[in-house]
Amino acid sequence: MHSCLYAGEVMHQRLRPRRHRFSYRFTGWYLDLDELTLLDQTLQGFSFRRRGLFRFEPRDFGPGNRDDLKAYISEQLLAAGLSAPHRVCLLCQPRCLGYLFNSLSVYFCYNREGTLTATLYEVSNTFGERHLYLIAADACRPLRQQADKAMYVSPFIAMDCRYRFQVQPPAERFSLLILQDDSSGPLFQARWSGERRPLEFSALARLLLTPSMSFKTLAAIHWEALKLWIKRVPLVRYQKTSHFQVSRGLCKWQEEN
Repeated sequence: MHSCLYAGEVMHQRLRPRRHRFSYRFTGWYLDLDELTLLDQTLQGFSFRRRGLFRFEPRDFGPGNRDDLKAYISEQLLAAGLSAPHRVCLLCQPRCLGYLFNSLSVYFCYNREGTLTATLYEVSNTFGERHLYLIAADACRPLRQQADKAMYVSPFIAMDCRYRFQVQPPAERFSLLILQDDSSGPLFQARWSGERRPLEFSALARLLLTPSMSFKTLAAIHWEALKLWIKRVPLVRYQKTSHFQVSRGLCKWQEEN
């Protein structure tokens, strides 16, 4: 079974105009979309498209109106000129006691030989909007991909930015470094890393004894935003986009001329 947990840490660091850093423990779910029915049948505490302690609902992801999430991702890869994936794994949070917020979810798409062919970064904001950045994967490890920012996320970061992703795909360990640049250079960085843990009931029971990962993420967003406001970091006006959009990035970093 490919599905598992990754127990580790999330770190955010702002570089200017005021330096600001925080981190917290975080456990992500790495779910093979072909294994969801089997997990529903065999993993106590987990459910697929029905009520449960931890529940995976496909409509919580992507455009929000598809029950077959793998088919939707396949359509997006084909539209981008890539081959349909043999296997799609999603690193995310499922619903915990009915509650869910994923600031970032990552799809890893593999061919029949087990080679990673594409990643898709699904970013959500607190205004109910989601954006999917689709990027082909090359043979370099770690991956170094980039995409232009296309959705408002933080009230302290303008839209005219670029994301650069440095990814060590999930194996015994997983790591994702996100660098955010604007016209003046590096502005913000975030790191999500973890070690593989088996997806079993004892691990789910331990997760229930702590605040849900979704709640921790949303609480951290608002608490740290208050600290930035106290530090007088300038606010950026909200810019509305569509409920859901898809854009494409580049599979290599490109430096500014």
